[in-house]
Amino acid sequence: MSRSLGAALPPALEMRLSQTDLPRLLGRGLPLLTLDDRGRPHPMLCSYLEFFAVSATTIRLAIGARSSTRRNLEARGAATLIIAEPDVTMYVKCRATAPPLTVGELARFDLVVEDVLEDAAADHEAGARITSGLTYAPVPALDSDWARALLAALRLERASCPGPRSRRSRPPPRSPPS
Repeated sequence: MSRSLGAALPPALEMRLSQTDLPRLLGRGLPLLTLDDRGRPHPMLCSYLEFFAVSATTIRLAIGARSSTRRNLEARGAATLIIAEPDVTMYVKCRATAPPLTVGELARFDLVVEDVLEDAAADHEAGARITSGLTYAPVPALDSDWARALLAALRLERASCPGPRSRRSRPPPRSPPS
């Protein structure tokens, strides 16, 4: 049974998503659900490498710029991050409130936390627990080009992002010829 913890990440979850202990968390999968154009849940498997909690109320997400998840977030904004591991089971409901920053082949979203649900076994489920989360192999090397691109995109501030910010942005107006 789940209970709402409010519109902010609890400190332990914020720390987990802050990438301060990233090497230990590599190899673990995190489902992210968005809504497709027909209102159906659309899953994407992510990793801790693609998320970066900048505060208790904002999580950055870097994903493929051509992905369906990018299109879903741009169009509808809603996302739910699922963390289901032996030591924590939480659902983070978020909203993308602005177009993404596009950095090369990546789209970086700022997701605002709207609600965090903590799941625990109900009384009639006594002893039921998550025994393992989703895992994958091989674990990416943090010095790989892909990992470095993700980490850099997650740390960019909007004002310092090179290139176009999104398909919706327009170039600055040109000065009239003199």
